[in-house]
Amino acid sequence: MDPLPAIVLFGLAMSVIALVGSATLLLSEAALERLLLPLVAVAAGSLVGGALFHLLPGAVEHMGAGLAPWAWVAGGFLSFFALEQLLHWHHCHRGPAAAHRPVTYLVLVADGFHNLLGGLAVGGAFLVDFRLGLSAWTAAAVHEVPQELGDFGVLVHGGWRKGRALFWNLVSGLTFLVGGLAAWAGSQSLDMTFLLPLAAGNFLYVGAVDLVPEVKGSESLRTAALHFACFALGLGLLLALHAVLPEGR
Repeated sequence: MDPLPAIVLFGLAMSVIALVGSATLLLSEAALERLLLPLVAVAAGSLVGGALFHLLPGAVEHMGAGLAPWAWVAGGFLSFFALEQLLHWHHCHRGPAAAHRPVTYLVLVADGFHNLLGGLAVGGAFLVDFRLGLSAWTAAAVHEVPQELGDFGVLVHGGWRKGRALFWNLVSGLTFLVGGLAAWAGSQSLDMTFLLPLAAGNFLYVGAVDLVPEVKGSESLRTAALHFACFALGLGLLLALHAVLPEGR
């Protein structure tokens, strides 16, 4: 079965998720603050679960149990570390003439890069197995919801008109589809299986390094327990998806 229709369909669906940011217009700041961190915890668990329960087993199954899949996992982890270091350095070294709302542009650039790499990763998973691709897409989509809520809020707070912020969030989301199409195009002449462990490294980095620190260390035991439960829910969601959609069987 040609994976291209699935890559296009789910790539467009991921881009549409960017519109979820408009929900911030309907919520008070207090309500959004209460909602956002539990969603971040679910997203963290989903990304880690996607890596552990789907992408890593799929990588070992298709690449063997040698060093290669683990080297690509390390490469995926390092690539996101390098990307974030670069973006952070660029933000800190912008000249005074470019200082107008720098955070808003940084958010869009970072989101576009992340979506591009996410599209490559998920597209690569669809190339191997539709169910593996669906699992990877689900983990990425769960992460996208709180990210888009936060990004839209940052843009509006930075002075962007709401319509303009929504439009550019949607444009940055379309890079996910571009990444998926790039994976498909590359597969016409190359073995793209390496994208599975590469994606696992990306997922582990974003989930464990970016998102978990956002929800740990709560002053309230009740809040800490809620965030832990939400993280476990994200893990459980991807574990249950593995039971419902067992790849490679």
